[in-house]
Amino acid sequence: MACEKRKNITIIGGTRGLGKWIAEQLKKEDLNITITSRNKSSGEKVANKLNVNYTDNNIESVKNADIIIFSVPIEHMVKTIKEVAPHAPEGSVLMDITSVKTEPSKALVEYAPKNVEVLPCHPMFGPRVPSLEGQVVILTPLENQSKTWFSIIENFLQENNVKIVITTPEEHDKTMSVVQGLTHFSYISIASTIRKLNISVKKSREFASPVYSLMLDMISRIVSQNPYLYYSIQKSNKETTISRKQLIEESIYLANLIENDKEEEFVKNMGDSAKYLDEYEEALGRSDKAISILTHDLNVLKESIGKEIGLEHQYSKNVHVGIVKRVTHDKVFLKTNDNKMVRLNISNVNILSESELYDWKRNNFKLEYYDVSALFPRDSSQEFLIKMFENIEPVIDVELIDVYTGEQIKEGYVSYTFHYSTFNKGDNKYVEEYLRGIGATIR
Repeated sequence: MACEKRKNITIIGGTRGLGKWIAEQLKKEDLNITITSRNKSSGEKVANKLNVNYTDNNIESVKNADIIIFSVPIEHMVKTIKEVAPHAPEGSVLMDITSVKTEPSKALVEYAPKNVEVLPCHPMFGPRVPSLEGQVVILTPLENQSKTWFSIIENFLQENNVKIVITTPEEHDKTMSVVQGLTHFSYISIASTIRKLNISVKKSREFASPVYSLMLDMISRIVSQNPYLYYSIQKSNKETTISRKQLIEESIYLANLIENDKEEEFVKNMGDSAKYLDEYEEALGRSDKAISILTHDLNVLKESIGKEIGLEHQYSKNVHVGIVKRVTHDKVFLKTNDNKMVRLNISNVNILSESELYDWKRNNFKLEYYDVSALFPRDSSQEFLIKMFENIEPVIDVELIDVYTGEQIKEGYVSYTFHYSTFNKGDNKYVEEYLRGIGATIR
């Protein structure tokens, strides 16, 4: 974040969820971070882990802050702003990151001192994303409320390749009543319906098309998260009430068309909706890409049976390296170097590239070291021989440690001794066979 001095940032409620994620990311920018929470014990643990400051006193935490970020539950946002905002120092900026904007925006303006700026904000992602890059952040600047800080925040987000959406708090809430409210409610309703119908989800996947599997994954993603948060999203945005009621009315209307054999009306309704969405080609392309991703890793793993591969668990970040022994539609079985069999869910792992696998092995495997002496023609280039040796498949590092032309060496030849390393025991046999294959004589 471009600045003349090191910025002080306070995150109210920054010990968990998105607030904690923001603290962790901003710490990488060499900013002075303070987080707060009411639970001192857990707060101090998080602060120590992130190497940031901690206090359980919200008022004290903003005393020298340049940027104050409110990251508390939606239902506590306005109350917390009312408590903290009046104590914001001159020249600072107040930001909230809640998914509802109208009421928090009003509270920021009402309770902030006149010499303080406000910039309501809504990051459209959760704390599981690896970085800001490629994410969407919505800014709802208010008239004459962020003359200095808007460009600073905007530039920071642009430098991190964030897609920025600028709108008003009112338009934000109306749009989010569909983007979040309607979508979440629909998915939660489908999950509840499947449960009431007593359908085996696992069994249903055996019958499933890729579209169903993708939809089921998204539903599971929603319903497995914090239900209190999703209740708050439904409850706090007044526009969501309108969207929910409209969805229920339309569902009943369409169901009645089917029950009453109103085929033409149903077809017309569906056609009208398709015309309104007007994104057939784009939607088809995006969904095709999403579906292809579901099968890509499975195909790569099947082609890797009998070969070494590296798999990183996308949540724990643990890396498993081994020979692929078996692949099912949803699992991969690896035999590791210590002869253990590891079973992993394909949906939870990322396949390392060759360079990533090499770097990981280099940093985590104990290397095996060998020396080998071989005869080469006297006019051989030492530089060429070293490059050739480096290109032998199992070799990691190599150095020429001795050159000998004594009586034991036949005329016209020279003995070179190489010191080299490999990942695995026994790789020296492959290296020696390689040298013999190019005409060298092993001493």
